[in-house]
Amino acid sequence: MENTINVIHQCTPLKSSYDNFTANIESKLHHLDPHYADHIVDDPAAVERHLTSLAGNTGLMLFGVQHHGDLLSILGKSERAKQYVIGNPLVAIQMTQHDIRAALYAPLRIIVYEGVDKRSYVEYDLPSSLFGQFGNGKVLEVANGLDEKLLNVIMMADQ
Repeated sequence: MENTINVIHQCTPLKSSYDNFTANIESKLHHLDPHYADHIVDDPAAVERHLTSLAGNTGLMLFGVQHHGDLLSILGKSERAKQYVIGNPLVAIQMTQHDIRAALYAPLRIIVYEGVDKRSYVEYDLPSSLFGQFGNGKVLEVANGLDEKLLNVIMMADQ
């Protein structure tokens, strides 16, 4: 079955430089070790405590950084662009308990890049527009909170 959805895409020019923004976002979000859930079956409460501590005051954490601009070195050029994978497994399960398909978009992705005008930008798809396609009010309520969390992180890093 094929379904067409409307996605709201955000493109925000940043006040800060590429270097400042990327350094800020990487320092403000705790990094999630990819093996964080290795013992979840044995001790789910310990994993939950660990994730709660990583969420900090932003409610989000950094799953990974992809240096997409550097990949262009393969073609003999380079650009300033990084993709950030951001989310919170505890927030994700607030949605996936109601509709497992929400896992398709959790964690979220943003890209930060320097444009040809030498200004820095952040782009992402609004979480509520991605998760809203499932038609589940409980999922959408959490997704609306993610809209706010993501915007807050961007604003905190853009100083």
